[in-house]
Amino acid sequence: MDHRIHQMQQNHALQFPRVNKPKSNQNTVNFKDVLIAENQGLKISKHATQRLNERNITINETQWQTIETKMNEAKQKGITDSLVVMNDAALLISAKNNTVVTAMNREEATSRIFTNINGTILINE
Repeated sequence: MDHRIHQMQQNHALQFPRVNKPKSNQNTVNFKDVLIAENQGLKISKHATQRLNERNITINETQWQTIETKMNEAKQKGITDSLVVMNDAALLISAKNNTVVTAMNREEATSRIFTNINGTILINE
């Protein structure tokens, strides 16, 4: 029995069959696009929900739609974290994550210093 290692010629090397990738057609759905489409709406963090309830802050559907529209505009301008100031409330929103991080009423917001934001949106109803 020969225990030596023999070098094979290149034409005898293992060859795997080529797999042809299917040509993309317009009906193909990209996974990334599906994730983006599902995450388009503005989310409210657990912390922000608690603050809204504790401080009796109510924001109606029309106001939420306005906030979402303005956040999308801000996002297109490169804003990642924003302070949204409304008549009765101030919201800290991560445009990067489409998430309301915290909420406070206007009286509380006037005595605060806001850091780590790179944009402010003023909404008058």
